[in-house]
Amino acid sequence: MSNLLDSVMSLAGPSRLSALASRAGLSESSASSGLKTCAGALLGALASRSGEPGLMSRIVDLASSAASQGVLGNLASIAKGESGGAAGDLTNGLLSALFGTRRSSTEAALAKVTGASSSSLSGLLALAAPMVLGFLGKKSADEGLSPLALASTLSAEWPALQRSLPGGLAAIVSAAGPRAFEAPATEQQQQGSKWTLPLGLGAILAAGILYLMTRGTGAMPEPVKPAAPVAAAPITEAPSHWVIPALGEFLKRKLPNGIELDIPQLGIENKLVQFIEDPSKPVDKITWFDFDRLLFDTGKATLQPKSQEQLDNIAAILRAFPNVHVKVGGYTDNVGDKAANMKLSQDRATNVMNELVKLGIDAARLTAEGYGDQHPVASNDTEEGRAQNRRISLRVTQK
Repeated sequence: MSNLLDSVMSLAGPSRLSALASRAGLSESSASSGLKTCAGALLGALASRSGEPGLMSRIVDLASSAASQGVLGNLASIAKGESGGAAGDLTNGLLSALFGTRRSSTEAALAKVTGASSSSLSGLLALAAPMVLGFLGKKSADEGLSPLALASTLSAEWPALQRSLPGGLAAIVSAAGPRAFEAPATEQQQQGSKWTLPLGLGAILAAGILYLMTRGTGAMPEPVKPAAPVAAAPITEAPSHWVIPALGEFLKRKLPNGIELDIPQLGIENKLVQFIEDPSKPVDKITWFDFDRLLFDTGKATLQPKSQEQLDNIAAILRAFPNVHVKVGGYTDNVGDKAANMKLSQDRATNVMNELVKLGIDAARLTAEGYGDQHPVASNDTEEGRAQNRRISLRVTQK
């Protein structure tokens, strides 16, 4: 078992396990092993996504809320199911942040592995999540835990957490192995950014974050106004269809409904909010915003789990501005069959739209269209240009 999981499980105690077993309708041994599996799954999911700065900031915020609400002192009541709504909100917040649209399938996998019914599993998670957040909240209070420090701790624990989970569960609960952090490599990074990119991606721009532009994403039939050029860092040891733009330092952006996002200054989220809030910028057919942290399976329309952070952010923005309608557009380069590119770009744009619907956005506010290799924003004669043309974009159609 990992040291981190050991520490979290030490919070349970015999009396709390007994109360949990009674609540969940399980034997005490089943409750203990099930709780360990659930806590390990939550920590494993955190560790697997330790390279996502936005997620790490959200977890630190949730952990701080757990500490301020005195969750650790209330675990006995939580185990009995008598804690009220605060613990439930923390549990839902953690599960939604970690698994997003995969939450139901992940819970089903956990139920199968633990042998628990759906209601029993809910009881296990209802204690496991506050234990994890309570422990991290105490660690944050005692040590001033920053998102980067949390990421480093979780990344180091990943191998042990993998070993602690029953066969196959690590792959189910995680998006991928953790993206390791390395020390700042440039003066600009040291001064301006608290995040670095994963090891193995070579040269890193200040506060750069992985921008995944895979083959085939569509273009739009209306005239396209390209965004201001963004210099890209040279790429080594990375697939040729990845581009690393300078997205700027991460900042806190508070939305009208009180939700606060941790987003890069030059990312799509900040640009979109600025456009929506600026009354001098009317809706038109030429202003598009490129997604900068989406990843698809190569040659397919399947979104990879690492895309979840940006999808969650866009959904949060749309929830904060309920009158806003948007269109998702797909673009490709000109390599390959035109008809296949057109279909792939449409499928990818549609999948992005569908993910937003799953995150609670009314489908009536969304449209999606793919356009193959039409309307390139760069030359298709170079790999760099083709990479810029492979993209998913978003246009506001109503404020």
